[in-house]
Amino acid sequence: MSSAYDLIIIGSGSTAFAAAIRATGYGARVLMFEKSVLGGTCINWGCIPSKTMIHAALFRHEAHLGNSLGLNGVNGTESIDEERFFSHRENVIAGLRKERYLDVLKNMNGLELIKGTARFRDAGTIECNDVCYRSERFLIAVGGSPHIPKLPGLEKCSYYTSRTALLQKSIPESLVIVGGGVIAVELGQMYRRLGCRVTIVEHGPRLLATVERELSAALEEILVQEGIGLITHANICYLDNCGDQNEVHVEVEKKPLLFTGEKILLATGTVPATSDIGLAEAGVVLDEKGFVVTDRQMRSSVAGIWAAGDVVGKMMIATVGAKEGIVAVDDMFNEGCGCAMDYLAMPMAIFTDPEVAMVGHTEASARQAGFDCVTNCMAVSAIPKARVTGMTKGVIKMVADRATGRLLGVHLICHRGADMINEAALALHMRATVADIAATMHVYPSIGEGLKLCAQGFDRDINLLSCCAE
Repeated sequence: MSSAYDLIIIGSGSTAFAAAIRATGYGARVLMFEKSVLGGTCINWGCIPSKTMIHAALFRHEAHLGNSLGLNGVNGTESIDEERFFSHRENVIAGLRKERYLDVLKNMNGLELIKGTARFRDAGTIECNDVCYRSERFLIAVGGSPHIPKLPGLEKCSYYTSRTALLQKSIPESLVIVGGGVIAVELGQMYRRLGCRVTIVEHGPRLLATVERELSAALEEILVQEGIGLITHANICYLDNCGDQNEVHVEVEKKPLLFTGEKILLATGTVPATSDIGLAEAGVVLDEKGFVVTDRQMRSSVAGIWAAGDVVGKMMIATVGAKEGIVAVDDMFNEGCGCAMDYLAMPMAIFTDPEVAMVGHTEASARQAGFDCVTNCMAVSAIPKARVTGMTKGVIKMVADRATGRLLGVHLICHRGADMINEAALALHMRATVADIAATMHVYPSIGEGLKLCAQGFDRDINLLSCCAE
């Protein structure tokens, strides 16, 4: 029985490491458990491999776009060197895993890793490899796993999950994607650009149900123009397999439809990895979906146990999980610091092309919060740099308080949108008004100027502005 640790962390992903680094900064001795691969989802089978492949697919797509400008060089018949393509992905993952996790672990005083499955025996004891460990502080950072729905006939089919899709070393000829969320649109567009025939089958009325409707509508148009089949209002009846093809039988408006693909991708969300780690024995309360219930300081229902990352089911992105881990550690070792999560201040992006990004209130949530809000939604084609690059598709939407002009939210689908949203997040953090943004000098021509133009559009017709006009 060992009790020499100031903090015990279950998990070794980006959330766990952010928390461990913070804790060692307080002089704490930290013990971390990992049952699988060091680094967790993001580095191994999440954001790093997916964005590496998405960016590589972009090169191929933009080469085709060059043909329309007379820069002939790609005629659509070129093959992909799959060995080099997937080796590049593996090299990026291995390099970042070494630099950001293995080297940190090796060089950080006060941090120790044990490989194995850790399980609570009670609220103060962890057991792993038949050894018990005690501490006054625990952080649950076990992340989540792809949700595999109970679809009739799935056992007959060859399918990917969001995890296994990013571990493959070949590109399927055709793919049917079940689901219409972030994974579906990111990987669907990527596979299409790599030459795969893609069909997205979504139960609801539109893609990306939680983002502003103007953004999802723009993205749907873009994906369809790129040749992706998009089926909404689809009730899946059953799946089947016929030789080398998988079949997805659906009903749309009471009409039976059949979609076939070499592979099926299940893009149906994430379930928390909370089963069989002893949370019942520890007394930790879970919600109806199995996520750990926490307050804004990331405290669980049990004193001395905190949770952070995908396991709490909030914004399931690496940066937010890391921030949750830091808030939890600050609450542990700096009592009364007032540290708390403010999810409205957290920017996020969806790495389609163009990128979808958002921060702050939606129009609906602002009204629900009691604001008398006003909005402006501007076409990206109004940005001069967009005309220069040809990246004219998309919209920028701002939500503001009518009385004060204070910015409440920014939502956009735009080329380089993931970069642009950081300025919007800073503006929200500084409680800026749309007038503040409208008066801020921006580089001309630049895509970032779109935020200024959208802000100016609250009180004037931007079509009447000359280039560089204030």
